[in-house]
Amino acid sequence: MSIVKHKIEVEIPKLNNIDLELDDTTSPKTVKSFLKNLPFTVGTNLWGEEVYTDESQIDMGEENAKPTVELFDVAYWPTGKAICLFYGPTPIGDKNEIRPYSPVNIIGKILNADKKILLELKNGTKVTFRKKNST
Repeated sequence: MSIVKHKIEVEIPKLNNIDLELDDTTSPKTVKSFLKNLPFTVGTNLWGEEVYTDESQIDMGEENAKPTVELFDVAYWPTGKAICLFYGPTPIGDKNEIRPYSPVNIIGKILNADKKILLELKNGTKVTFRKKNST
């Protein structure tokens, strides 16, 4: 079984865009639903060093959901129908642990992991997720 990877761009007004790479290894149905809904625009929220979106059009339950994630993971949070970008610790994680509020479906990784972009993001900023054009 081959891993299918998808390049996604997160457009952030007045800041640099963020590139993501989704793969269908862990949560294939969630990735498929994400891709089917592209492009979409949602507001953002900050929680520790996690950016999570307002409710998206994606409507999936838990799919191999994980209680902890790795640095720069991209995930879908079924409870809030949100996309999550993890770039550091969250308020409820133990030392050296990134713990979402509740389990999430891992769907990919942040490729250009420049924390400065995410640190400059403000609550409520509208971002757009879209397929990245191949260059």
